[in-house]
Amino acid sequence: MRIVFGLVLVVGLGLAGFAVYMAKTYIQSYQAQLEHERKQRAPNIETVDVYVATQQLEYGQRLMPDDVKLIKFPKASLPEGVFKTEKELFPKGDVEPRTVLRTMEKYEAILEAKVTDAGKDAGITNKLERGMRAFAIKVDRTSGVSGFLRVGDRVDVYWTGNIGRAGMRTEGDSSGDVTKLIEAGVKLIAIDQSASSDAMQAQIASTVTVAARPEQVAALAQAQSTGRLSLSLVGAQDDTVTQSIEIDQRELLGLASAPAPVEAPQEEVCSIRTRRGAEVIVTPIPCTN
Repeated sequence: MRIVFGLVLVVGLGLAGFAVYMAKTYIQSYQAQLEHERKQRAPNIETVDVYVATQQLEYGQRLMPDDVKLIKFPKASLPEGVFKTEKELFPKGDVEPRTVLRTMEKYEAILEAKVTDAGKDAGITNKLERGMRAFAIKVDRTSGVSGFLRVGDRVDVYWTGNIGRAGMRTEGDSSGDVTKLIEAGVKLIAIDQSASSDAMQAQIASTVTVAARPEQVAALAQAQSTGRLSLSLVGAQDDTVTQSIEIDQRELLGLASAPAPVEAPQEEVCSIRTRRGAEVIVTPIPCTN
């Protein structure tokens, strides 16, 4: 009896061990398959550490080390001009920090286009590209597009003046006022004394500053001293090329240019002169040629 009981116990333990082994194998296989499926479903996103703002940063604010921190950013959608190391962002430490050029929200990436070089202020000189110059144009409510201009906008510049008295018009043209497009798509870099592009409300300015090449500056200065300048706002998505535009009073009113007077042909007269003493007699004769 004891032998039978021992055999039953051994067989039971063997079956229990076999069952545990099979269960463990099944669970391990299930977990391996589940992990494999998770790896296939999860996207393999490569990240890069970049500096972002830890709080809202305003235009003109000094950028200090406490204002930024490193976070992981997807490498595939990394914006241009990010800072990845402290040496890049603070090359001279907090002794000569950078200055914020545009308002940045919390956790927004710090970009080169949004801050100045180390130790520089947020002036308009940082907005001038190589070879460009700043030029101020006087404006009012009408010539300044009712105050809807903002820093960063592009405008066409029109000149209105009278050039008839200077003798510069060709024959048949009107001698009245003329309006001509002199510069197209120039960029605004400041309005009055502000170079910030964060202004949201319209304001009537007295001067706007544009970025122009030296030859454009000369043209704008000459135009401003001899007539009146008006600005026309260019759309943000407009990439068309503006052709030469000029209109005078006759074209505006749809009047044709006055034709030049035509002289009537003069009839040729032939004659001979005959002297009789002290008297000279003129006798008309038919012309032979």
